[in-house]
Amino acid sequence: METKSETVDTIRRPVRGAQAPPVTDSQPTQTTSITQVTAPPSAVVYCEGNFAQIDGKSANGLVRHSEAYRIISVIDSTFSGQDSGSVLDDAINHIPIFSDLNAAVAHQAVIPDTLIYGMAPSTGRLSPADRGVVLKAIELGVNIVSGLHEYLSDDLEIATAASERNVTIRDIRKPKPSKDMRLFDGSVGGVKALLIAVLGTDCAIGKRTTATVLARALNEKGIKTVLVGTGQTGLMQGAKYGIAMDAVPPQFCCGELEGAIVAASEAEQPDVILIEGQGALSHPAFCTSAFILRGSQPDAVILQHAPKRAHRCDFPNMPMPTPASEIALIEAFADTKVIGVTLNHEGMSEAEITDTIAEQTHKLGLPVTDALARPAAHLLAMVVAAYPGLTQRPSMAAT
Repeated sequence: METKSETVDTIRRPVRGAQAPPVTDSQPTQTTSITQVTAPPSAVVYCEGNFAQIDGKSANGLVRHSEAYRIISVIDSTFSGQDSGSVLDDAINHIPIFSDLNAAVAHQAVIPDTLIYGMAPSTGRLSPADRGVVLKAIELGVNIVSGLHEYLSDDLEIATAASERNVTIRDIRKPKPSKDMRLFDGSVGGVKALLIAVLGTDCAIGKRTTATVLARALNEKGIKTVLVGTGQTGLMQGAKYGIAMDAVPPQFCCGELEGAIVAASEAEQPDVILIEGQGALSHPAFCTSAFILRGSQPDAVILQHAPKRAHRCDFPNMPMPTPASEIALIEAFADTKVIGVTLNHEGMSEAEITDTIAEQTHKLGLPVTDALARPAAHLLAMVVAAYPGLTQRPSMAAT
């Protein structure tokens, strides 16, 4: 288990500081022909009362996909005893849900490496009850990962407890010093990869999930693709490049994102770079979509929309925009084009998904699909139809 953290921050891997997953010393002590693969640290995801809900989006994302951590269980007494995959996607994933930390720890032969705070409350802060869970985990010698705006490593009680138990606190949203941040300089214009941003009509609507599914589909097709993360969950999942946009001072947002994209381009030489969206361009409570469009200068945009969502998340008096109005705003704001729409099927029956796809395809004149309820091939086809000249290589999955 990791007992200390590094303090240097950078965009390109190996990522350190606030954005870095726990690492171990991998320096070999002698020359050998055997390559040792270190398993990712095990993690319990804390999501009390919010799993499979909007504010549980970090936990939801982690049980669907995680490269940085091996997710072994979820804590939410609402669904205690159930399989998290069955609750979330009606598909068993063998990641159980427990009522509390004691039950989750007792289920394992050894103490888990990490407790991940898997919620994204609108306050961005830790509740008194949650604080007790964090302190209990530290007492057990478990590392802490948090995506809150409130930095747990700056909390005297929590930081002192962590120091006494020699465990690590990783604050995903804690940015590097502003003196080390970069300003936008236009270098993203020299990136040869196709740049596609996955934006949405609201926050917590599935942009990251759609981007993750699309990245996997493109890579399996032999179209080398890198996903640049822009939020805490993507970084928790192990995004190789990215920043927590909403934790960066506005002056540096565009430059920091540009730097991540340029780093991905230079190091990976991909055919496609996907940029995870945040918030919505039309949403008055968020400015991140504007920075993403400015900083990434995307060639194209895929728009995520939840047809059954009546109002903006956490804003009951703010009606949702239509896909058509959001598309018009995006294309007026930036020199880009929306090439397709993807659905978040919350509250929708299978028949409603089918009907909405047909209706919106006709109304918008664009391909429409659902990244989770429909085959990933439909999402792949959306991109290939817009860019048939994409370089295709033999699928790594087939070799």
